[in-house]
Amino acid sequence: MKDVEKLEKARSRCIDSLAQNLHLYGVNQSVGRLYGLLYFNKEPMTLDTMKDELGMSKTSMSTSVRQLQELKMVEKVWKKGTRKDLYESTDDWYQTFADLFSVKWRKGIQSNIDHISKSLGELIELIDHSDTSEEIKKAATTDKEKLEYALEYYDWLNRLVDSIESKEIFNWIPQKEETPK
Repeated sequence: MKDVEKLEKARSRCIDSLAQNLHLYGVNQSVGRLYGLLYFNKEPMTLDTMKDELGMSKTSMSTSVRQLQELKMVEKVWKKGTRKDLYESTDDWYQTFADLFSVKWRKGIQSNIDHISKSLGELIELIDHSDTSEEIKKAATTDKEKLEYALEYYDWLNRLVDSIESKEIFNWIPQKEETPK
């Protein structure tokens, strides 16, 4: 196997793994592959170049780049003498994780808190209503305690996300290396 083939094989393996891992955070695998392509590319790329490399339509490529920009994983860059838009990956994975994790988890946390709060209101009505049977009051009281415990957990999870967003988490779990160039 030639050196260039070995290099491409090593990159391809990492790009596939990266795409699968980003899928865990709700990022489409083709979008993950695009990030991997940009990450390993030495120079910023145009939509046309990315499209040709990945075999995607220009519309799909544009949508994928926009999604990566919203996740702060890709940024548009300017290069003297080039009229087309150029894009490159942001290579600070610590910050990328913090941004991606925070956005996804905040949304999930808030959704769960909203549903729990609504359910707690209904349970309290059942517990306080004189016509509710003792069996239902007992079950509602147990459920209420479980949901109050869940709210304590979501408060803790919000504080964890706060520590990631503020980078305070790095006081407890320091970064080992600087971003490679």
